[in-house]
Amino acid sequence: MKKILITGAAGFLGSHLCDRFIKEGYFVIGMDNLITGDLKNIEHLFKLPNFEFYHHDVTKFVNIPGNLDYILHFASPASPIDYLKIPIQTLKVGSLGTHNLLGLARVKKARILIASTSEVYGDPLVHPQNEDYYGNVNTIGPRGVYDEAKRFQESITMAYHTFHSVETRIVRIFNTYGPRMRLNDGRVIPAFIGQALRGEDLTVFGDGMQTRSFCYVDDQVEGIFRLLLSDYAYPVNIGNPDEITIKDFAEEIIKLTGTTQKIIYKPLPVNDPLQRQPDITKAKELLGWEPKVGRAEGMKITYDYFKSLSHEELLKEEHKDFSGYIY
Repeated sequence: MKKILITGAAGFLGSHLCDRFIKEGYFVIGMDNLITGDLKNIEHLFKLPNFEFYHHDVTKFVNIPGNLDYILHFASPASPIDYLKIPIQTLKVGSLGTHNLLGLARVKKARILIASTSEVYGDPLVHPQNEDYYGNVNTIGPRGVYDEAKRFQESITMAYHTFHSVETRIVRIFNTYGPRMRLNDGRVIPAFIGQALRGEDLTVFGDGMQTRSFCYVDDQVEGIFRLLLSDYAYPVNIGNPDEITIKDFAEEIIKLTGTTQKIIYKPLPVNDPLQRQPDITKAKELLGWEPKVGRAEGMKITYDYFKSLSHEELLKEEHKDFSGYIY
């Protein structure tokens, strides 16, 4: 049985990856310090004989006894609200955490896939974004803590690949959505659906003409799975190129939820990207991958998930207390 370590295992995407690798017959070791993750995302796995969980911070030394075949490094805050509240931790997990896991991969002779993001492109001047584009990032802006953590993560990963011959893979993840997203985490889908379910007006920042491209989580996981098992060491975009403006998307949400709220407009946050659309030519050619789940289908599943939350959960304004992690 192949053994895989998945960091950030209790997070939105990490928990879906645990499910997929369990389904594929792997022995899965989940690791998370729960700073943004939630054990309820993986509690259904605890009873399984081929799943273990380590409550651990990857910015500290990481040791896994015995053999290890693969590592997926998905530990990181991923929402603007989170990484603006815990900027140092965001930088540390992308730098120190990645360094620790690359060292582990080297010692264990394991293949490691690191989760980068479309944020390495910053507010792009090239559209759509392909892997050869270097990006347009403000290193000292409020989003720089996340963007630069991911850019450094890519750099040190390639250094370990070229200098130490570690088998590495890099996925650049574009906006992904689905069940287990956290309400009030600052991302547009849970924000809009939460507002709709609470009877609030939908908040659009700027004029709403900025674009996003939303990939359903099952498609994203399939792309990551294929990339891990490929022989390609350089970054690959995994996302859905079906682009939509935020204003049009807000109108889709109103229609989906059957609510009567209006759209209200607020100033655009600093360095918020105006365009986001992946060029997935490489993923198609190298992995035979492209998204299968349309936005209408994926959003219905996601809306049903949010509708299933308790009234108390829906009304919570703060879903995470970071006070114990700030130092």
